[in-house]
Amino acid sequence: MLGEDRPDWPWYALYVKSRHEKQVASILSGKGYESFVPTYRSKTKSGKVFELPLFAGYVFSRFDRVITLPVISTSGVFSIVSNGGGPERIPEMEIDGIKKMLLTGMSPFPCPYLAPGQSVYIAEGPLKGLTGVVVTGSSDRWLVLSVHLLHRSVAVKLDRASLSHKAISTSQSRSAALPDGFPLFVAR
Repeated sequence: MLGEDRPDWPWYALYVKSRHEKQVASILSGKGYESFVPTYRSKTKSGKVFELPLFAGYVFSRFDRVITLPVISTSGVFSIVSNGGGPERIPEMEIDGIKKMLLTGMSPFPCPYLAPGQSVYIAEGPLKGLTGVVVTGSSDRWLVLSVHLLHRSVAVKLDRASLSHKAISTSQSRSAALPDGFPLFVAR
């Protein structure tokens, strides 16, 4: 195998052919690279349920940034997301946060990207240890986790227990708003 499952390698984002995320991840896994395609369930009006990628067009993978040919030559991979000077690593805590969100059994979905703004730390409950942005939408509260390199975000609905005084502490005081005008919720 070209790569071994190396947890010490950083995470990178691969820009891939649309609707081929799972296939690309499978090929990379066959080559020995750890890959991750977070998904969510989407239901059509007719009742069909589909499992779709939370970050459409992207696959997360661990590899050596010096030896990228086996990764970039994988069928369906267009490029490695970079900063112009080479592949740009994704902070471990961003990938871990998304994995933890998925393990809770909650139902995340893609949402508009939020630039870093008012962050909160979840201190209790199933999302304990995550840092994200809490926003409001009608009567609901949502925790938004972002992969800043991709300018993409995912959201999960929070229950009232997740918003208790003990469960949340603010980690920044700058405010932001959702693109459609929903104000940022500041937990106190």
